[in-house]
Amino acid sequence: MKITITRAIVNPRAAAACIALICLPAFLEGQSWSGIMNPQRAMDWSKAGVPGGIPNRTTNYKTFAPGVTAEQINDAIATCPSGQVVFLAPGNYQLEKGIDFGNHSNVTLRGAGADQTFLVFTGSEEHWGFSADIFIENFDPNLPHPEGKYTGKPSNTADWTGGYSQGATEVTLSSTAHLVAGKSVICLDQLDDSDTDNGAVWVSQKRGISAVENPSGTGRKGRAQMQMSLVTAIRGNTVTISPGLYMPNWKAGQSPGAWWADTVVSGDGVEDLSIDHADSGARSGIQFFNAYGCWVKGIRDINSNRNHVWFSLTTHSVVRDSYFYGTQNSIYLSYGIELFMGADNLVENNIFQHIVSPMIVNGSGPGCVWAYNYAVDDYYSASRDWLMTGIAIHSAGTDMLLFEGNDCTGINADYIHGTHNLITLFRNQLTGWESGRFKGTTAVHLYCFSRYFNFVGNVLGKKGFHTTYEDIPPDGTDSNHAVYTMAWSGNEGHTSELKNDPLTASTSLRWGNFDTATNGARWEASEVPSGLGELGNPVPATHNLPASFYLPGKPVWWGPMPWPAIGPDVTGGNDPTGHVFANPAEVCYSSCPVDPAYPEDISGLRVLVFNAGKHYPATATHGP
Repeated sequence: MKITITRAIVNPRAAAACIALICLPAFLEGQSWSGIMNPQRAMDWSKAGVPGGIPNRTTNYKTFAPGVTAEQINDAIATCPSGQVVFLAPGNYQLEKGIDFGNHSNVTLRGAGADQTFLVFTGSEEHWGFSADIFIENFDPNLPHPEGKYTGKPSNTADWTGGYSQGATEVTLSSTAHLVAGKSVICLDQLDDSDTDNGAVWVSQKRGISAVENPSGTGRKGRAQMQMSLVTAIRGNTVTISPGLYMPNWKAGQSPGAWWADTVVSGDGVEDLSIDHADSGARSGIQFFNAYGCWVKGIRDINSNRNHVWFSLTTHSVVRDSYFYGTQNSIYLSYGIELFMGADNLVENNIFQHIVSPMIVNGSGPGCVWAYNYAVDDYYSASRDWLMTGIAIHSAGTDMLLFEGNDCTGINADYIHGTHNLITLFRNQLTGWESGRFKGTTAVHLYCFSRYFNFVGNVLGKKGFHTTYEDIPPDGTDSNHAVYTMAWSGNEGHTSELKNDPLTASTSLRWGNFDTATNGARWEASEVPSGLGELGNPVPATHNLPASFYLPGKPVWWGPMPWPAIGPDVTGGNDPTGHVFANPAEVCYSSCPVDPAYPEDISGLRVLVFNAGKHYPATATHGP
């Protein structure tokens, strides 16, 4: 790897950042972002998703027709041989209970296509306080469930006593009871940072730092930062994990620890069918819990409650080539794909319509990739004036995420449940605008304590609408017409009872983004945090950007559209800036006919007829 040190490095702290580039860990060599981003601020995102890709299973174990009960489907799943399919033929299925994979691995539930196989639920499946219409889960018996409700307090726990450096693949534990190499997924965590701002990567979910006290967090109490990794070898108390550690701030002083279930469910998938949740009463549409290497592909999912798909304690799993419409509440807890706890999941090539928060990270999720999704009409029933964003960062412990190639309204990293760090956005179109909205209309809204974000090669703003480049304390200007609103502790460029955070802006890397306020691509050394003592980033020596930060080349499912589709180096695009072509998900959305079975929504839009196999012909066999 060739490293160029430029004149922009003018002080010892910046030089130290450059040394970090020269001492690139072996596991990060050859990354497409090399020379643009400090490796401590990034990772190898190419491993996200099902290892080896989603399998194309061809043997049907049982085939069912309309009239079958949920109990019969569940019995077939429970007895299905590994690597085979429970197939639902075309027609309408009225199901009075939920479908439950019941800790049975390596089974595919498949329909004849989302425009042919229709599941309508009037009842759901419930386990330990959770409810969903389709459960892919292992509620491990080693996890206590007093009074029938999951507590999130596993009995397999250990102190983590050694192996904290970024990239480390060996950790030392005080106990390895019930760990099985090749099967166990371990959760590594550490205590939140103190209430006093450390001026660097700061992980906290305490009141006064977040807007809402969140004592339990998403995992163990007071331990928002977490990474899930597969155990690949055990030698005494030394455990080899894959992947290695992503974050640079693991340390003995934060009492790091580990916890795990005895087993996980793996290799399960739901494919090629339509699901209507409106009358089921379930909290979630499809829920993964304690899952590894599972997937949802080619579905149409309509009117869920809290979320359409819930990743909880889930890693290396996928949601792709699907269409999600509406939520029952349309105000509070109304999500598309929700990441609650997990790692290395992939959400790719999906359509979101009429959903408050289409893509939301509500807990730790290092290594996860959200890519090439299209979101439209982010409907928020509490205020039709308010712009909701397609991407929402909502809880503490969110770190090392990649958002690439998405076409949506924007990103909002709030302070509701705590701080966020080290999140990368590459080649997205974030418009900061939808028709009829005039509050919160900004493409990038980073509240206080959102630090070390990376913005590279994005196209930002609405031409003719966003006239201000940035709104940053202490001098607020016009937040609702700003491309970037950063570092404020309140909405729309205001200060709340919390404090504003100048580090939100000064630690962010902004390089090669086109914005409509300045009407050009910005390659400004002043917007590269080269002078930071921690996680500084040398000014890149090039304006050349790779096509992707996680794909090796144009994917087979992309079709004839230009690749890459978004960026300052893209010309002739079909948006007003000329720098954006529609991605496959948007092309699919624009070509799908309306479904006459569903009424027009408040925005004048209709539920669509959808079939991934017709719009993405290569999706039947492609991998990640």
